[in-house]
Amino acid sequence: MRHVIALDVGGTGMKAALAGADGTLLYEARRPTGRERGTDAVIEAVLGFAAELRDIGLARFGTPAAAAGVAVPGIVDERAGIAAYSANLGWRDLPLRDLLSRRLGGVPVALGHDVRTGGLAEGRIGAGRDAGRFLFVPLGTGIAGAIGIEGRIETGAHGSAGEIGHIVVRPGGRRCGCGQHGCLETVASAAAVGRAWAEACGDPSAGAADAAKAVASGDPRAAAVWQDAVDGLADGLVTGLTLLDPQTLIIGGGLAEAGDTLFVPLREAVAARVTFQRLPSIVPAALGDAAGCLGAGLLAWDLLSTEVSA
Repeated sequence: MRHVIALDVGGTGMKAALAGADGTLLYEARRPTGRERGTDAVIEAVLGFAAELRDIGLARFGTPAAAAGVAVPGIVDERAGIAAYSANLGWRDLPLRDLLSRRLGGVPVALGHDVRTGGLAEGRIGAGRDAGRFLFVPLGTGIAGAIGIEGRIETGAHGSAGEIGHIVVRPGGRRCGCGQHGCLETVASAAAVGRAWAEACGDPSAGAADAAKAVASGDPRAAAVWQDAVDGLADGLVTGLTLLDPQTLIIGGGLAEAGDTLFVPLREAVAARVTFQRLPSIVPAALGDAAGCLGAGLLAWDLLSTEVSA
């Protein structure tokens, strides 16, 4: 059976799959990155996991993988195949595409940014499959974004398109890791909500999921924390939709798991802020944490189709 290797590398763990031509995940596995052992160990873990998937595919399907797709965090030069920088994984200017291709015996490899790769999957087979233009915004430890245009994801001139988390929504606010103050992700990420709720309730171990439960139970302190995050998120999203005019806003990540606790007030807050703009649909992501693997598989199949057409 013809198949590709799909690999989604996160800060602490990796998800991988063998994907069929129709996008079906034929085999799935997870491994830790081993980042506590240093950058070289992380790189070897990625390469070794890919090689393991190649061997499993050969044993199961009688043929090696036709290609591989890998999604990684940080700054990614997709055209050059370089994992340029990742604070969590420690690498810098890593020629990951070439390293993987060599380890896999010369098969073609596509390299992608983790959020853009997840957005590719959401756009083609998930919540954005009927939208010609969409903005995918996962709300996790930070906030990033992927701009979908007619079945592809816009990378930008320098590989950083879609970084909506670093739109300043609260000038002079909390310092962000990027060096600015008051970025969207300092206000509305899962980490930001968890931090604010921990301060409000006095429990340093409390997180965003606890805040959502407290909101649902009617706690007024939680409601105030939650509304502040929703207002900040709405401010950032309205900036995004003003620039991009998408048909659909797809919200994913940990905060989206709160369901209507998030989406009902968020839709109201965005609607209250638009003036001349057309209000897009605001929907939850459909693919969950499988989006990265599914998108990596799509990258690999796209690479094969490009080679054939060339």
